[in-house]
Amino acid sequence: WGVLLAQKLVRKCDVLNRGLSGYNTRWANIVLPRLISKNSNVENTIAITIFFGANDSTLKDMNSNQHIPLKEYADNLKSMIQYLKSIDITEDKIILLTPPPLYEPAWEKECIAKGDKLNRYNSTTGEYAKACVQVARDCGTEVLDLWTLMQKNNQDFSSYLSDGLHLSVVGNNFLAAQLWSLLEKKISTLPMLLPSWRDVDHQNPEVSLRGKS
Repeated sequence: WGVLLAQKLVRKCDVLNRGLSGYNTRWANIVLPRLISKNSNVENTIAITIFFGANDSTLKDMNSNQHIPLKEYADNLKSMIQYLKSIDITEDKIILLTPPPLYEPAWEKECIAKGDKLNRYNSTTGEYAKACVQVARDCGTEVLDLWTLMQKNNQDFSSYLSDGLHLSVVGNNFLAAQLWSLLEKKISTLPMLLPSWRDVDHQNPEVSLRGKS
């Protein structure tokens, strides 16, 4: 979904992916200052997404390494928001994403193939999604509630997930489209930083490409 957004934002701004496979909010809270700081040109930041919960919500008895208690999950999200505010990234630029729903039949097959038992429940993931939505309300940020949207009207959401947990091509497209609806108004006034190739003066390209001196 990051690549899909980057394609839409060519010549307007860069999309930086800092996704860390398998991480939970406890670990992300620790490394966030290494990923973005006041020296990161934050004044030009248009939006930041925070997308956690699928690992935090794993069952403690089945996967204690990644599991994070529900209250700590919410507190960690709030801590990340507070840190971003401390480096002058305001609430209106922060978008929380809830974890997507879990399709248990497919994910259970993945667990069994590894010699494990089912280590997540969709209902549990839903509790973390609700907590994420509440944090957004409490902190004044926007939120994209994937867990609810992907199950709207009791639809079959299995196609959104490649293995019951991780997003499929369809799921990535869905996320990008939903997120774009939130981003579009934020980037509507951004200028084109470079012209389309059709608009470059081929006889004197410096005029088109070097910008104002």
